[in-house]
Amino acid sequence: MSARRNWLAYLALCAGILSLSMSSIFIRWADAPGPVTSFYRMGLAAVILTPFALRKTSFGAIDRRAWIFPVLGGIFTALDHGVWSTALSWTRVANATLMNNTAPIWVALFAWIVLREKLKPSFWVGLILAMTGATIVLGSDLLQHPTLSRGDGLALLSGIFYAGYFLITQRGREKFATLTYIWMICIVSALVLLGICLGSGFALVGYDTRTVLVFMATALISQVVGYFSVGYALGHLPASLVAPTMIVQPVLTALLAIPMVGESLQPSQWIGGLIVLAGIYLVNHSHSTASPTGEQVIPTD
Repeated sequence: MSARRNWLAYLALCAGILSLSMSSIFIRWADAPGPVTSFYRMGLAAVILTPFALRKTSFGAIDRRAWIFPVLGGIFTALDHGVWSTALSWTRVANATLMNNTAPIWVALFAWIVLREKLKPSFWVGLILAMTGATIVLGSDLLQHPTLSRGDGLALLSGIFYAGYFLITQRGREKFATLTYIWMICIVSALVLLGICLGSGFALVGYDTRTVLVFMATALISQVVGYFSVGYALGHLPASLVAPTMIVQPVLTALLAIPMVGESLQPSQWIGGLIVLAGIYLVNHSHSTASPTGEQVIPTD
């Protein structure tokens, strides 16, 4: 990977983390069921991306067998967002965000056991530190009362779907440019979420102006900017690096939640944030010093 692409990949990852950190706050601001907000997030994002994707995509050059990746990625994304947004109605934002971000555990274990990806000891130390720090920051309630509520259980399930998205996207980005791939993800996910909303009897219209504006914001900020940025990063960095780095997302969400939804952090949780950063550094360092033996995703744009 060239130095320029490496720098752009990390910059895109930072932009994606910042944009995605607003997701749970948008869901709380919207006066609508979680799956409805998620449907508009995906549907409006697909509309925004369509003219750009149609202009850039050369459909005839894409192997028909490759379309399975954005289809599966879209399904995993829809299940992740549908389940997680529902969990936010039944548990604290901190708990739901923490459970959803257990995705790096499932990604790393799958990469190690199934894909036979070689991971350095420093990677595992970094992963443990990052998850421990995230638990301190966002999981103080779980440490004191280690029982899973219905919302916590759903959020944990969403983390497994989130991991599926990472793993599918790592392969899918070998076949598609970032824009085309994210566009297809949005279309498939919107269709699946539409089915979930209709099947659950949720109203799709009749919401107030503020909620409509939130729908638009979550589509533009969390989806278009967030997923495009992370999708680009996954095209140049391995999923087992990107996923643990994304652990900073719930930490940033907690910081944003202080002024936006009135949730504050205790001193011990600030310490946990520093532990997260230390773990992320070790994860990134373990990959930056590794030899390129197939761990890197083949760049496509």
